[in-house]
Amino acid sequence: MIFGRVKPLDAIIATAEKKSLHRSLGAFQLTMLGIGAVIGTGIFVLTATAAQKAGPGMMLSFAVAGLVCAFAALCYSELASMVPVAGSAYTYSYAVMGELMAWLVGWALILEYALGASAVAVGWSGHIVGLLDSLGVHLPHALSVGPKIELGFIKGGEIGGVVNLPAVLIVGLVTWLLVIGTKESATVNAVLVAIKVAALILFVAVTVPMISGHAANFHPFAPRGWGNPFGSEGVGVLGAAASIFFAYVGFDAVSTAAEETKNPQRNVPIGLIGSLVICTIFYMLVAGGAIGSYGAQPLMNPATGKYFVEGSPELYASAACHSATAPLVCSKEALAYVLRQVSTPWLGDLVGLAATLALPSVVLLMMYGQTRIFFVMARDGLLPRKLSTVHPRFKTPWVVTVMTGGVAALFSAFLPVSSLADYSNSGTLFAFAVVSLGVMILRVRDPNRPRPFRTPLVWVFAPLAIIGCIVLFMSLNAESKGVFFGWTAIGLVFYFLYGFRHSNVARGVVDGDDDDDMTAIEH
Repeated sequence: MIFGRVKPLDAIIATAEKKSLHRSLGAFQLTMLGIGAVIGTGIFVLTATAAQKAGPGMMLSFAVAGLVCAFAALCYSELASMVPVAGSAYTYSYAVMGELMAWLVGWALILEYALGASAVAVGWSGHIVGLLDSLGVHLPHALSVGPKIELGFIKGGEIGGVVNLPAVLIVGLVTWLLVIGTKESATVNAVLVAIKVAALILFVAVTVPMISGHAANFHPFAPRGWGNPFGSEGVGVLGAAASIFFAYVGFDAVSTAAEETKNPQRNVPIGLIGSLVICTIFYMLVAGGAIGSYGAQPLMNPATGKYFVEGSPELYASAACHSATAPLVCSKEALAYVLRQVSTPWLGDLVGLAATLALPSVVLLMMYGQTRIFFVMARDGLLPRKLSTVHPRFKTPWVVTVMTGGVAALFSAFLPVSSLADYSNSGTLFAFAVVSLGVMILRVRDPNRPRPFRTPLVWVFAPLAIIGCIVLFMSLNAESKGVFFGWTAIGLVFYFLYGFRHSNVARGVVDGDDDDDMTAIEH
């Protein structure tokens, strides 16, 4: 029975110890990894998407998303401290709910990380194009955005676009960096995080004092209401929360790095919770500053009397978006644009430069998480073992890294950031809900197992995390939910064609002793 294929926790840990990734990351580096993944497109770019969906009410959206993440982070912390190995929600699901659920979660994490990396790359493209424009260097429109696409559930792009060349190039650069090695990647990330945080501090310092003089910018506060989780549009406060949620997956990237962490029982919980708290504070301050200083009302189509769809070709082609004082919702570099409007151009350029330098760190973290998920699924036999091949010199899973880079580059070349973020979110929310459920199951099934970190009020916080994830998933638009279910169906086909027969557990191997074709990674 596939539902009975559970890989014991002791076996998972034993496998990781025999064929593990090099432990080189401490609490500080983990926290930097989390901050690097959380603070990024969600605040630098998706602020405009959130504004079109919720208006000033996006401040509540950030709070809602942060609260759901906090509940999920507490559940993640318990499991990550108990099972300090690569694989994140996939590994935890394998131990608690069996192989089929583990496959579904791992497959959803592929959607989360690969398309998340694509979304951030597109966000970076908007910043580099805007920065070059302010310096008088104009990249052809056709080479800076993808074409208008309407292919089943997948829609997006812009009129006149051909390929988002900057996004493709940055994905290629990050792929190369990850092949070189984890330690080098984490060091570069720490520097970029410092630049990114400095830029946000500058933005807050300039814009927050302006709030008191622009109270009218907060009215109406929620022009599109709270949103309807059972609807298809994915708008309102909840719809915006569902869109920006993907920027919070930094703490998930921290848990995927557990196998490469020194003293994981102590350092993983610190990295998870610390990065989430720091980043949520930044989100609230920056969102308030953007609204109070410039405004964030959604843009309506005067011809139809209805609001534009966020990130749509029609929105960007509207007359309002081509005016000298275009609304925030039209910008692809929201924070830099606000500073150029309310302060001086050079301050906006400075924030734009910081985002241009720092957003690649988020692409890096998304792809980092993806490659580690691939690595552990291949190690378990659910994917071809060739994917787990480790580079003889750099000691990194280079095959899956290159594959991930290729997929991320493809999607970033043609789809807009708003669509990519929502597609990514669908996988994220599913994985987080499963982890929260797994914590409760394990408390009942194995109550005496040592737990270096215990989720407080687990019978309250874990159900709240599950309910929050379900509500936000339902608040996504119909297109994003359709992509998730279609992706899941494809995953089931792959599982029954390959993983069902080739997994270690199916063959009676639970400790990886027969993995002669896998290159052991040196410590």
